[in-house]
Amino acid sequence: MNLASLLLDVSQRLPHHPAITDRGRTRTYSEFSERSSRIAGSLRAMGLSRGDRIALCMENCGEFLECLFACWTAGLCAVPINAKLHAREVEHIATDSGARVLITTPGLVNTLAPLAESVEVLKAVICTQADAYERLARGDAIAPVPAEPTDRAWLFYTSGTTGRPKGAILSHRNLLFMSHAYYADIDALDHDDVKLHTGPLSHASGLYALPHMLKGGHQVVLPGFEVGAIADALEQYRNVTMFAAPTMLTRLVHSPAATRFRVENLKTIYYGGGPMYVADLERALSIFGPRLYQIYGQGESPMTITGLDKALHAHPRGPDDFRTCGVPRSGVGVRVVDEQDRDLPPGEVGEVITRSDCMMEGYWNNPKASAETLRGGWLHTGDLGSLDEQKYLTLRDRSKDMIISGGSNIYPREIEEVLLRHPDLVEVSVVGRPHAEWGEEVVAFVVAQPGTNVDPDALDTLCLDHIARFKRPKAYRFVESLPKNNYGKVLKTELRAYLQNEQEKG
Repeated sequence: MNLASLLLDVSQRLPHHPAITDRGRTRTYSEFSERSSRIAGSLRAMGLSRGDRIALCMENCGEFLECLFACWTAGLCAVPINAKLHAREVEHIATDSGARVLITTPGLVNTLAPLAESVEVLKAVICTQADAYERLARGDAIAPVPAEPTDRAWLFYTSGTTGRPKGAILSHRNLLFMSHAYYADIDALDHDDVKLHTGPLSHASGLYALPHMLKGGHQVVLPGFEVGAIADALEQYRNVTMFAAPTMLTRLVHSPAATRFRVENLKTIYYGGGPMYVADLERALSIFGPRLYQIYGQGESPMTITGLDKALHAHPRGPDDFRTCGVPRSGVGVRVVDEQDRDLPPGEVGEVITRSDCMMEGYWNNPKASAETLRGGWLHTGDLGSLDEQKYLTLRDRSKDMIISGGSNIYPREIEEVLLRHPDLVEVSVVGRPHAEWGEEVVAFVVAQPGTNVDPDALDTLCLDHIARFKRPKAYRFVESLPKNNYGKVLKTELRAYLQNEQEKG
């Protein structure tokens, strides 16, 4: 069950096939496997024991993947960390996980090197493209250690928008199930496939490197999300699959460079990690055609709860289909329940819960949060949604984002969808503001196209044409941009804090 053993099988079958291209350099599967095995041997020679954690806080680069498989070869658990986090956030994750070694990259090493002193159990901070790292890659190679399916492989820290991030424990079984679900639901893969990485390898892009690598696919790593570089890659490669968060997909379809995309070389864009609004999705389909697959998952069940497939993107059952996030993935149970975990009838809104072999073991060193989230043997997502008669899931909002005004539940996403019908609006985020009489009232933060002047009365009219009057925003705040975390998710906590401060100042 060791994922590194499966990679070794690929390298023996396709030794001369390109594995990774990065910074103009390509390594074959034979070269990649050998370097991973040597790094694994060096890590064990440093005194690390089976199950120890290795933090990988790295800018996008091919070394991330060779370190990931080196960890598994050595029987260690990887702790991928988003490179955009502040050094203090990285310090918390390294401390909480008990990481013994932190591997980083040239652009981050100056800020992260002091962690070798401040994190008690951290033995070393090692930087790629430096002598210390290359010495790791010249160590004595070792074979993948035997692993149980439940051995810990990836410690996935949540984005932490409402507090300190928690580490979801993912096993080899979890990641292999995730990969099998990819083959079952999204695409059949082989050595002719290319996985283009433009988002952080520490998250959605890197997770789906696994099903591609286990089939001998070619990983092409870009340093970040840049529309022109994506267009260039589509000129050079065929059968390309890439991840796009909704904000990334929106940037793609609004970019002038979209006109030169070689769409025929694009196989799949899988997207998720936040709400994808209907207007943006329709525009994406007009450019890319039926090459989109929507993912709904969480770090606690990586990439694998429900999916909206390419066929339904191309031929929706009706206008509401684009508001759904699809049906349960292969082998995944999904329910919508009330506060006592009782199943709700179709159409009623409750908490989304899920169970599968992709479900985490629990949270690292946090038994209380683990027990609460996994009560009854089901992962409680904290998301509000409803299932229809055919088991299509429609997400409403996170439970903490729901607005209760005058005793009525108001789901911000419904209002956001309506407001984004306005041609001059780029982004919208709706939150609740405390109100003495009604409990909360609706406020919309909106980002308009540069050079445009959007009339609030026109937005009111748009809302009144599509939703009940009580849901209409009572105020609009025009802003240049919405606050987002390092994963591109809008920080509604900051928007609510802004309104609170505004009220306190009178």
